[in-house]
Amino acid sequence: VQLQASGGGLVQAGGSLKLSCAASGRTFSTNYMGWFRQAPGKEREFVAGITWNGASTPYPDSVKGRFSISRDRAKNTVYLQMSSLKPEDTAVYYCAASRTSYRSTVYSQYDYWGQGTLVTVSS
Repeated sequence: VQLQASGGGLVQAGGSLKLSCAASGRTFSTNYMGWFRQAPGKEREFVAGITWNGASTPYPDSVKGRFSISRDRAKNTVYLQMSSLKPEDTAVYYCAASRTSYRSTVYSQYDYWGQGTLVTVSS
């Protein structure tokens, strides 16, 4: 499975961005798709997850009410809509896929990773 993340960029605080993660290869072998982020000097943090059928994990408090995950099964693509962005949302955002885990928020339980896309939120 290959994952290609895109959509990152520079945005002002309060703005919005929509990230995309295109999956290719044996996508039918994946059970759950997730978005993580990692800021400099910090651990990788789970921000959203979804099954290909559309069931999602509760969002962490840090992004609840501002981020929304969705998927287009026909396009094998998962999206992360980010709104009301804050400077503390600045990070490299990674999409990931798990073959066996369901609703996992732990990065070690994901088997495939995209290359990451940088989101920078200016104050």
